Amino acid sequence: MKSYRHELWFEVPGRRAFINITPNVEECLARSGVREGLCLVNAMHITASVFINDDESGLHHDYDVWLEKLAPHEPVSQYRHNGYEDNADAHMKRQVMGREVVVAITEGKLDFGTGEQIFYGEFDGGRKKRVLVKIIGE
Repeated sequence: MKSYRHELWFEVPGRRAFINITPNVEECLARSGVREGLCLVNAMHITASVFINDDESGLHHDYDVWLEKLAPHEPVSQYRHNGYEDNADAHMKRQVMGREVVVAITEGKLDFGTGEQIFYGEFDGGRKKRVLVKIIGE
């Protein structure tokens, strides 16, 4: 059994963003040499997310609007967490969008359904954050 680990680093200048990281993960898969197995991709920060969906700008806009309605950033005084930081909303957005994804690897490729892509969701940008890619298999 082979095992491969790699960290992807991101620094989003704004507060929120959705970044398609599928090409980054595919590069990791190619370097791993794994042909059959599993690929775990997870955000290593509690104010960021990794999820699978369609790469369509209207959908990304809809996610952004919907998440801001669920957990608005302002007023920051509405949250008890916001003492030292002002990112309580980012913690909640991450909880909704999820921490990680697992994708099957078949014949050396990520085994996606129609239109599926892997995204990094940033909800409290402005600093470096990382995503773990862990691949295991044969």
